[in-house]
Amino acid sequence: MKLKATLLSLSLAATCALAGEPDPTALYDVSTDGSTTSLKAGERGKFVLSIKSKGGAHVSDEAPLRIELSSKESKLDKAKLTIADSVVKKKEGEAAVPDPRFEVGFAPTAQGATSIDAKMTFFICTEKLCLRQTKTLSVPVSVN
Repeated sequence: MKLKATLLSLSLAATCALAGEPDPTALYDVSTDGSTTSLKAGERGKFVLSIKSKGGAHVSDEAPLRIELSSKESKLDKAKLTIADSVVKKKEGEAAVPDPRFEVGFAPTAQGATSIDAKMTFFICTEKLCLRQTKTLSVPVSVN
C-alpha cells in the first residue's frame, strides 16, 4: 500500500514538473513549533501542528483534511482532527482561506522518552491544481 502511495506521489510530482506546475510539496511547510518537548511527570503538554501555505497556494477547506494522532506513552485530548478543529477560523466575508493550526493537549502516562505521532492527509491548492498530500511526523517528548 505504501509503495502504491509513493509511486502515485512521484507520478503526480513528475506530471506537475512536466506541465510546468510547481512541486506541490514546495507549496507548504508543516511545523510543530510551539509543541511541548520536555515536561515533568504529572504536567500536561500541548502538541501544536500548523500547515503554512506559500507561493499563492492554500490548504483546501472544502476537501477532506484528516489528522490522526497517536502516542504509546501519552493520553491525547483528541486523536482525530479535521479542518473544523483548527484554532484559526475563516472570518465571515473573508475570501482567503487561513492556514490551519491545531493544538491538542496531552498527558504523559509514564516517565522517560515518548512521542506524539501524526498521520496527515490534506489537499494543497492553487488556481490551477488541487493535490492530495500525505505526511507523517513525530515530535519527541522527554518526561522527567
